[in-house]
Amino acid sequence: MDSVSTLAGTDTASLLDDFSLEMTGKDVAKLEDARATIPPGTRINVTFLGNEDLRMRREAARAVKRLGFVPVPHISARRLTSQAELGEFLAALREDGTADNVFVVGGDPARPQGPYDDSLAVIRSGLLQKYDVRSVGVSGYPEGHPAIAEQVLWSVIEDKAAVLRAQDLPGSVITQFGFDVDPVLGWVEAVRNRGIRLPIRIGVPGPAGVRRLMSYAARFGVGTSAGIAKKYGFSLTNLMGTAGPDRFIRALAHHYDARRHGELKLHFYTFGGLGATSEWIAEFREEA
Repeated sequence: MDSVSTLAGTDTASLLDDFSLEMTGKDVAKLEDARATIPPGTRINVTFLGNEDLRMRREAARAVKRLGFVPVPHISARRLTSQAELGEFLAALREDGTADNVFVVGGDPARPQGPYDDSLAVIRSGLLQKYDVRSVGVSGYPEGHPAIAEQVLWSVIEDKAAVLRAQDLPGSVITQFGFDVDPVLGWVEAVRNRGIRLPIRIGVPGPAGVRRLMSYAARFGVGTSAGIAKKYGFSLTNLMGTAGPDRFIRALAHHYDARRHGELKLHFYTFGGLGATSEWIAEFREEA
């Protein structure tokens, strides 16, 4: 990135301050096993998958809070079958004291299963404030989305930022993971140039098998050309190995310019498991 100022950059350890993690509703036991390696107060996102139910999602968010972390339950707009279902979920979170922070995403179904076409429809519903949500996370796609045109993605993130601002709801962005720093920081700068000042968490794949990383990359339309893969630290000809995000994080720290990129933090997708990811982060921070 030749245009990056020579004054850019931060130390890698600082970039790892206040990172966030992701878990599924089935990962409570794994979270309990990994708790010693996760800093108290860490934000942990709890997914909203099709094979999970209200009880599972609720218990996972409660476990996050009980273990001393900050739960960030996901709300998958197109998986919601009715306004009543959304209200039931939010009411349960409020009752458990886990409703302060949520992450609202469109979700995987191509067609909505109820009244919400996308995450913006959930945000506009007014139900989040009704049930005492205090902060809302939304998605960002530095390398695009396989099913959504780039122009639409820009329009949507601008609309989300505007609606959150109008509703006086603090927000943040979590990006899809990637393997190349250049398009990520280029996208962040484009976000800032559009006047969007929301804090951004850069999605990073935790250490995982190369084959698994490739599978997720194909699913989400993330670029994995031979050149990018080599830059990230794995070979497409050796799918039996594992790869961690050390090169990506060091490159991100080197090119990060707070004046141009605003507030950036890291969000780890735990493809290789909560334990492996949290242990890797702890070891990497000591080495940084």
